[in-house]
Order: sequence, then structure tokens, then C-alpha cells
Amino acid sequence: MHAPRTPPAARAVGLWLWCVAALVFAMVLVGGATRVTESGLSITEWKPVTGVVPPQSEADWQAEFARYKTIPQYERLNRGMSLTAFKAIYWWEWAHRLLGRLIGVVFALPFLWFLWRRAIDRRLGVALAGIFALGAVQGAVGWWMVASGLTERVSVSQYRLAFHLTLACIIYAALAWTADRTRSGSWADAVASAPPVPQRLRWSAGALLALAIAQIYLGALVAGLRAGLIYDTWPLIDGSFIPSAANLLFDQPWWRNFFENTLTVQFDHRMVAYGLCALALAHAVDAHRSGNDHIAIGAAFVVVAVLTQAGIGIVTLVSGVPLHLALLHQAMALVVLTAATLHARRTRLIGAAIAAPRGGAP
Repeated sequence: MHAPRTPPAARAVGLWLWCVAALVFAMVLVGGATRVTESGLSITEWKPVTGVVPPQSEADWQAEFARYKTIPQYERLNRGMSLTAFKAIYWWEWAHRLLGRLIGVVFALPFLWFLWRRAIDRRLGVALAGIFALGAVQGAVGWWMVASGLTERVSVSQYRLAFHLTLACIIYAALAWTADRTRSGSWADAVASAPPVPQRLRWSAGALLALAIAQIYLGALVAGLRAGLIYDTWPLIDGSFIPSAANLLFDQPWWRNFFENTLTVQFDHRMVAYGLCALALAHAVDAHRSGNDHIAIGAAFVVVAVLTQAGIGIVTLVSGVPLHLALLHQAMALVVLTAATLHARRTRLIGAAIAAPRGGAP
């Protein structure tokens, strides 16, 4: 049986969504560089429209620098910084914000055009409107995060940083999931004569996706607290594989340890990484035994991505978190997220189509 071709309009929508996803991918990486280089507080004002234009003259640069000198980060960490050094961190943050604006335009204009051309149905239109709304919220969350470091702190709140990064990754996953929906017809060959897909495979594929997002959240907490620079040994942490409860839970109330205790946050990130590797391996074995080659291949790609990411994370940690490895680690996290998202959707799609061949694509 030959798979039906995806209609041209659907292919165009899918290509557009993947282009937007690529821009979000790039923005997450630039955001990571902004964090590692301590550049995120270099622009102390939120100007959604006029902020697209950087300083044009020496006087403009001096005025921007003067505003930066009023915040605690300059007073406590960067006193005496030269204008040249300030420009270096300014450009990282400016590029990050510029990408955010570009993503908004690249999403909104084609979306309106596709609506006008009736190239998307109502269900897809609602989903895309929801993604656009999340993008608008993300812009506000970004400034909310920056604002946390402008008055009393020398860096942004790790709570807000983790929320900001996780929301960006949820938007990215939603784009990938929705883009893949536009080519559902091409999966007809995966359904024809395929063996049944156990319900547990669909659940475990979804669990992999959820755990990957949770791990990204924990990674953001580690980054926000600079925990990777404090506990930089592996496989031991603080001298043992499992630190003492007294060190893991010394803060009160107890729940604050999971967000503010550098040892606990780093330990949680490691344990969830081990759990993610174990679940990916078990799921891949189960998928192979199911006899469905399409699901087995997807599961194999997920486990390879997860294990690769774990290796990169270890090397990044023991190397002192240099910029190039930190960005590679963040990029690989998005590769894992991409693989987990597509695999979860396709496992759900194939399983549902086999169970109800006459039903519509999920």
C-alpha cells in the first residue's frame, strides 16, 4: 500500500511551522548563551517596539551603559567594566530579544495568510492560535524574569528562569507536534497490516516526553543556581553517590530545598537523568518486541538521543561548564525533546489508527 501524498497546502503549513520551530530552537540557544555569559540584565528596559533598534551613537551607548550601572549586578560584580565589555553582553541580550520579535512576525503573518486562504481547518486554527497566545505570554514572562534581577539580586530568579525556559520548550514541542500533524496522511503505510500497538507503549512514550520536559526544568534550576559550577564531580556528588539527608534537606520549609538548595537541585537533575535513561531503554526494548518497525525505530532514536545527552551533560559538568559545551548540552536537550515529541505523537497516531481505522488522525 502506498501512502497518500500530503496536500500542497498542508505541506506549506508544515514547512512554515518547522521554520518557526527552528527559530525557537535558535532563540533557546541564544538564551543559553545570554545566561552563561551573564548578559541577561544588560538591557534594563522593556521596549517591545522601539527596543528593536540598538544604540546608534556613542552618546546612546553611554546612556545605555549608565542605566546598567544603576543595577546591583554592576555594583557588586562588574564595577569598573569598560564600555567595550558592556557592548559584548549587550549584544547577546539584544539578539535574544530580536529573535523573540522575529518569531512573532514569522508566526503571525503566515498564520493570517493561511487563514485568509482557508488552508487550515478550524481545529488546527484553534491550536495555532493557542501557540501564538503562549508566545505572547512568553514575551511577558521574559521581562518578568529580567525584572527579578534589576533591584536586589545580581542575577535573575531561578524560579522565573526555569519557568521561562520550560515555557519556551513547551512552545517548541507544540510547534513540532502540530507540524507533524500536517503530514498524518503519510503514515498510512505504518498502519496498514501493522501489529497492534500495546496501550503501555503509548503511555510510556508520553511519559518520556513529560519526563524530558521535567528534566529541562530541573536543568534550568541548576543553571540559575550555578550548581554545576559548585558540584562538578561525577559519578559522586558532595563525596558520595547519594548525599546525606542532612545536606539535601537542611533548608526550611523543606520544599525550598528542591528549588534553592544547590546540592538538592543538582542531585535531582542527576537522578531524573538516570531515570530518563532507564525509561528510554526499557521503552525501546518494549517497542522492539512489539513488532511495529515504525515505533521501534522512533524509540531507538529517542534512546540514542537521551544517552548522548547524558554523556554531553557529564562532560560539560566535569569540564567546568564552558560556553561551547553548555550550548551543546542545551541544543541536545532540544534534540531529545524533538525526538520524544514526534515519537509520542506518532505512537499515539499509529496506535489509535490501528484500533479505529476509520477514525480521524489525532
